[in-house]
Amino acid sequence: MNWESYLKSYQSYLKIERGLSKNTIDNYSFDIERLCLFLSQNSIQVSPIAIDEETVQQFIYAISKEVNPRSQARIISGLKSFFSYLIFEDFRNDNPLELIESPRTGRKLPDTLAVEEIDAIISAIDLSSNEGERNRALLETLYGCGLRVSELVALKISDLFFEEGFIKITGKGNKQRFVPVGDLTQKYIGIYRNEMRVHLNIQKGFEDTLFLNRRGRQLTRAMIFTIIKDLAVKINLNKKISPHTFRHSFATHLLENGADLRSIQLMLGHESITTTEIYVHLDRKFLTEVMNAYHPRK
Repeated sequence: MNWESYLKSYQSYLKIERGLSKNTIDNYSFDIERLCLFLSQNSIQVSPIAIDEETVQQFIYAISKEVNPRSQARIISGLKSFFSYLIFEDFRNDNPLELIESPRTGRKLPDTLAVEEIDAIISAIDLSSNEGERNRALLETLYGCGLRVSELVALKISDLFFEEGFIKITGKGNKQRFVPVGDLTQKYIGIYRNEMRVHLNIQKGFEDTLFLNRRGRQLTRAMIFTIIKDLAVKINLNKKISPHTFRHSFATHLLENGADLRSIQLMLGHESITTTEIYVHLDRKFLTEVMNAYHPRK
């Protein structure tokens, strides 16, 4: 078996046994393909079974010149997972990355938007355009429900349970959760469905997909990024934002208004409360206000 054969076997394992999403599997695969490219460029002929710690260390040293510590740590983690799989399947007896330490990255506080900035972005949408109502509905859903961009583009009409006040989300690892959906978000989704979506020539296989492009197919993640970046430029917002910024803001605004971390964890779909803590960005002023308001010896 060559690298490609082992990689395909690993991808099947990630999909079938671990239930990971296509995006996650693609990320894991990219790490291995990057190692293969390094071996090829340096005329190193070695199989996944025979590659040793020294060769892997050379690769890690090479990429350290190209990527930041956070990306380097992710690549090391991805490769460790691959070689752990080879040990699990009895292809290897050891992991060549076992003694290789990831660089310290620290905790990066996520960027957030103020409520006023989110309002300004959504208000900047041109509702006279063909895609205006769709863009307003999808941004209201992104922020109002704290979704990942992959969850947003995959949202189905059959996932909408408006009478119960929830939408069903399929998150990482195909794990499903129910997220509350507010009246305002329901209103704008309804306008989009009734006034714009019904006029599209919907392609076969996308009849149940909620947010569609002008050709009647599912929106891509890249398209959501483009919509948000264009609106940020339009209002002269001097912040680097992405769809995930709306998710961070969702969590932060809930916490600032009194929601508990456990509830936010369930809505975001985090397995660990520690992950939720990383997503929630609080400034010192807010923490001081909490202390003054609730500590018994204030």
